[in-house]
Amino acid sequence: MPTHTMRAVRLHEHGGPEVLQYEEVPVPVPGPGEVLVRVQAAGVNPPDWYLRGGLTTVPGEQEPSVRLPVIPGTDVSGVVEAVAADVDGLRVDDEVFGLLRFPGFRGSAYAEYVAAPATDLARKPAGVDHVHAAGAPMAGLTAWQFLIEVGHDHPSPFQAARHRPTALDAGTTVLINGAAGGVGHFALQLAKWKGAHVIAVASGAHETFLRELGADRFIDYTKSRPEHLVDEVDLVLDTVGGPGSRRFLRTLKRGGSHFPVLPGEFDEEETAKAGVTVSSAQVRSNGAQLAELGRLLDAGTVRVGIDSTFPLADARAAHERAARGHIRGKIVLTVA
Repeated sequence: MPTHTMRAVRLHEHGGPEVLQYEEVPVPVPGPGEVLVRVQAAGVNPPDWYLRGGLTTVPGEQEPSVRLPVIPGTDVSGVVEAVAADVDGLRVDDEVFGLLRFPGFRGSAYAEYVAAPATDLARKPAGVDHVHAAGAPMAGLTAWQFLIEVGHDHPSPFQAARHRPTALDAGTTVLINGAAGGVGHFALQLAKWKGAHVIAVASGAHETFLRELGADRFIDYTKSRPEHLVDEVDLVLDTVGGPGSRRFLRTLKRGGSHFPVLPGEFDEEETAKAGVTVSSAQVRSNGAQLAELGRLLDAGTVRVGIDSTFPLADARAAHERAARGHIRGKIVLTVA
């Protein structure tokens, strides 16, 4: 068992990367349904810097899910140190990875130990190291729940209708905007796994990376606007999303679908006239889906691109890297 204290990164105030403090805190005690994980690596995700910047309520929550001081982080890979009495299926020394307590800001993954709901975890693929496993949960599950299976019946905070993925096969053409990022590079590989023809949109520096992952066509958005080059697409997954996402409607065929990961502003009359569906979803923790993704990772069908790694003590530098943008794959914190 661990000692009573550990090292962790905490926020005592909101602000820039400089507010991330590396300090000594108590080791958490797992409650019912939880296990204590000795963290080997923690993924860095947009919600981490949203929390750092001052966001304390995720879409769909009525009340803030955190109070300061707080340990950020949701993506973890590590080793089970202790197991609550009511947990079946996991044992001490099992290697696991997971997306913890999302949606919400209570993951507390930037630490040497974390108490994790057993249902949020899956066994880490034997052929994948902890760094790559820690890069998979949030981005991989986002791509999975948008493209393959939602996996839950929780209402979306973004729309009244339940999100429904488009069936993907050899007759399907998918355009992925922001294809080199965390969600994008997973989505590309999952679409290829299903046999789809994939058009990847990113800056030119990422072309080789994306073609190695299986992109059939590459568009450098710094040189050309994809909506001027592409039409008759079955599905657009826009990992950038936001107000500019509606420009991709013109790339779709009638009956096509547009999935913005960050919902934008769309005119219902415009989408109805185009005969297309616009739909979004909110990723949720799901150990069972992560186990399915883990099998693809273990087989080499899907791989995790690593942009950079930083020691846990250098979380500030990791967030500074994220702020510079143009991330290729995932940023990961390593825990000694």
